[in-house]
Amino acid sequence: MTDNNDKTTHFGRETIPEGEKAGRVQGVFNSVASKYDIMNDVMSVGIHRVWKDAMMDWLAPRPGQRLLDVAGGTGDIAFRFLTRAGHGHATVLDLTEPMLVEGRKRAEAADMSDSLNWVVGDAMSLPFPDNSFDVYTISFGIRNVTRPQQALNEAFRVLRPGGRLMVLEFSQLPSEGLQKLYDLYSFNVIPRMGQMIAGDRDSYQYLVESIRNFPDQDTFLAMVRLAGFENAKYRNLSMGIAALHSGWKI
Repeated sequence: MTDNNDKTTHFGRETIPEGEKAGRVQGVFNSVASKYDIMNDVMSVGIHRVWKDAMMDWLAPRPGQRLLDVAGGTGDIAFRFLTRAGHGHATVLDLTEPMLVEGRKRAEAADMSDSLNWVVGDAMSLPFPDNSFDVYTISFGIRNVTRPQQALNEAFRVLRPGGRLMVLEFSQLPSEGLQKLYDLYSFNVIPRMGQMIAGDRDSYQYLVESIRNFPDQDTFLAMVRLAGFENAKYRNLSMGIAALHSGWKI
């Protein structure tokens, strides 16, 4: 029998003990929290906003729904959800408190304060009862979780019957040539941007390495189904640079 302490996982290109990953990820996001939103715009040339809007289009929030946005950071998804729903409630959960602090500073947070709460917590062990939420979202966060399958299992647990999962994450391009071009940009440009804008090359080096370690679209779809979700499917965004995965708790 293998002891859990002997299990390993990826941290970028490194192989590390599973028990170290959460602390390492926290260190990354503690470092970049104050510049996170600016860097998202610069790295993606603003396209991350289009992807998040596409997420909301497919999700089609309805009035009165309760959202759990995991790895919700500075609130981008929660703000969009509440705007689309008209009225509802959003819980933003993140492992890294400085990210939540930055979210609370945003103007939207003040405007929506009665419909929002911010929780420090772990995607693999959510501090909520079974059947608590109508919608679970995680945007560019599940690749940073030590055990993504466990996070998906937890998503299934806290969703009510009829609830919906939606995951937005970087993925793999279908063409090897296009993937090589994208990797060339990612590995050579993004860490330099991180150094110039956030004063932190290493954190952004980790982020681009973590993208390449994440499962491809079909492999991740199988993980969503393994967690118990039905009618599971995905849509590619920007030819597969990112992908949306959806599933239902029936």
